[in-house]
Amino acid sequence: MDTAERLRGETRTVWATALCFALGTGAGFLLLQGPPRPLTGPGSLSAPVAAIAGLIAAVAFLVSTVQHRRGETAPMPRWQAVVSDVSAAALTIAFAAVSGLGVLLAGVVFGAGLQGFASGALGGALIAGVAAAVAGRFAYTAGVDLRTRDLSALLFGFLAIGTLFAMATAADPHWWQLNFSQLGLGGHGWAFNGTLVVAGLLFATIGSYIGRDLHRLLGDGALRRIAVVVVLWAATGIALAVVGFVPIEVNRPAHWIAAIGTLVLFAAAALVTLLTLPGPPRALVIATIGLGILLAGAIVLHIPVRLYSAAGLEAIAVGLGLVWMTTLVRVLAVLVPDISRPSARATLSSL
Repeated sequence: MDTAERLRGETRTVWATALCFALGTGAGFLLLQGPPRPLTGPGSLSAPVAAIAGLIAAVAFLVSTVQHRRGETAPMPRWQAVVSDVSAAALTIAFAAVSGLGVLLAGVVFGAGLQGFASGALGGALIAGVAAAVAGRFAYTAGVDLRTRDLSALLFGFLAIGTLFAMATAADPHWWQLNFSQLGLGGHGWAFNGTLVVAGLLFATIGSYIGRDLHRLLGDGALRRIAVVVVLWAATGIALAVVGFVPIEVNRPAHWIAAIGTLVLFAAAALVTLLTLPGPPRALVIATIGLGILLAGAIVLHIPVRLYSAAGLEAIAVGLGLVWMTTLVRVLAVLVPDISRPSARATLSSL
């Protein structure tokens, strides 16, 4: 891409940001009529502004995807195009969720610092416009050239935002003495449970992108192995979504089976992905062994030593898993050619 084209791209991004601001401001003015509202709490600005920002982010991502990647799936066989389209739909939901939860978390933070603040329709509309501009620009830029490493960063950010918001609104302030599943209890449990559901969707989508990268690297000859990788990552995402769909207060056995299943499937997906990569790369092997040792040490510190609760072990395990995934996608970024590779196989029936 030459300099002139990059400058034109920046110009389009600026116009998209301005349009998102205008749409967010207009929608906010219409939805926020009535008496002044506080930043957070019942009848506050946060919920409608979050809905506006999430919707505009979703539309911005869709528009950007169509604008910048139109025709990318034309030379692909039907099955490959369907996988690409389903991944785009999943990401649209994810960007809406990230933007909406980000606004809700910001409302909690600013609400704590701006005690007594309230705003009428015009002020609320401007707040909605700013939120929509930030969310819209974020999603529009992602639609230009979304890579696997970007999705990993999106997953990390979304889990952090959703979990922090769930902590800030938890029904039991002592939840950390037990486990993270306690965040899914009570009236605000939807925040944590919803985070798990959308994170599961992101895991499955990342698996699809990992499969795309492996296909670009290895070609049709490795489709059988690649299919196993994609299915395992999708199963990991489904299991994580079940953890959110079935809170511990609804069905404790099913919740714990899904939670343990998520960990087992993640380990299996990681191992099969590692073995599918040519080499495999030394950096990824070292990271896998090192993080495995750290996880074993964390388990020892939790069970025999009782240094921290199950919540502490869960936080460490998730953190180590995300570090491993970050290493994986960075290695893929080095190895994988940055060009689309349509499959020569018309169907998957021959795998």
